[in-house]
Amino acid sequence: MYFTYDEQAVAYLSRRDKRLGAVMERLGPVRREVIPDLFAALVHAIVGQQVSMPVQRTLWQRLCAALGEVSASAVLAVAPESLRELGLSGRKVEYIREAAQTVVDGRLDVEALREMDDAAVCAALVGLRGVGVWTAEMLLLFSLQRQDVFSFDDLAIRRGLRMLYRHREIDRERFERYRRRFSPYGSVASLYLWAVAGGALPELRDPADAVQRGKRGGACKKARSA
Repeated sequence: MYFTYDEQAVAYLSRRDKRLGAVMERLGPVRREVIPDLFAALVHAIVGQQVSMPVQRTLWQRLCAALGEVSASAVLAVAPESLRELGLSGRKVEYIREAAQTVVDGRLDVEALREMDDAAVCAALVGLRGVGVWTAEMLLLFSLQRQDVFSFDDLAIRRGLRMLYRHREIDRERFERYRRRFSPYGSVASLYLWAVAGGALPELRDPADAVQRGKRGGACKKARSA
């Protein structure tokens, strides 16, 4: 399954932002897989913390193969050592197992999340150890398919903004201006900004990279002259 959005969202964003509209027209529909099962999606988000998408994909495939189905009971039936052997860090194993235990104990009703608004979902999830706002937002987008998720904590989205709009940095104030511009379809904007950040338009470069290269070059010159 893929994240679902319609022509209304594309037309709205194109009217609101001509530069993003040009990107959407050039790239066409962007497909990103979603995980309808909420517990599996939560585990997937934890697995993806602070790793690249290819690494997340590899770890997820290993976990699915080992468990058969990524359910709370299946997680708890496997020894922590076996999960670590898949390549998961010890801390992520703890987070995943604790999340599974809260579901089994009934302290977290993942199905009830479907009826909550975005803020309530985030509040419920960040109460779990190892689950921050970014992880909760990824669940909103890639499981619940909420249409207006635009995460400041997502480094790739901020990179995509820098590349598309030629900013050297994206601070919170600037980010919020883009959030307001893209609402109520922030999720769709996110899909395209991820594509940009991933190199879908090779001619676009991140201005922040040039700044870092300049700093390194300056440091080298100082070292040679010292």
